[in-house]
Amino acid sequence: MKKVEIYTDGACSGNPGPGGWGAVLVCGSKELELSGGEQNTTNNRMEMTAVIKALQALRYPCEVTLTTDSKYVCDSINQGWVYSWQQNGWRKADKKPALNIDLWEQMLELLDIHNVTFCWVKGHNGHPYNERCDQLAVAEYQKWI
Repeated sequence: MKKVEIYTDGACSGNPGPGGWGAVLVCGSKELELSGGEQNTTNNRMEMTAVIKALQALRYPCEVTLTTDSKYVCDSINQGWVYSWQQNGWRKADKKPALNIDLWEQMLELLDIHNVTFCWVKGHNGHPYNERCDQLAVAEYQKWI
């Protein structure tokens, strides 16, 4: 499997409000930047969309290290919460409905294709790729303001 590093970020002006997402894919010496946005969304949805769009851009199964500043995404996967929600009919431990089910379903399908390790990085802390993803995400939501 080809090894790919992916960096993602989402941003929102208001929550909900105009949102954007950014991703940088790195494979060897090649880099690809992706971004997009929505007029009315949430920060978590943009964080998840960045991950989904980046994984969808891969043409074949890859070994992926995905770095994000989203504790929501990282913890939901790494702590296994999303798999419990799915097994429990998309209900959380407190019996309340899980949020963003449509995006979780898309992400889980992609995680079946790629071998992805999720890593958390503190946002706005000088990490070059995280900062670049934030710039891409902010530029996208500003298109809606």
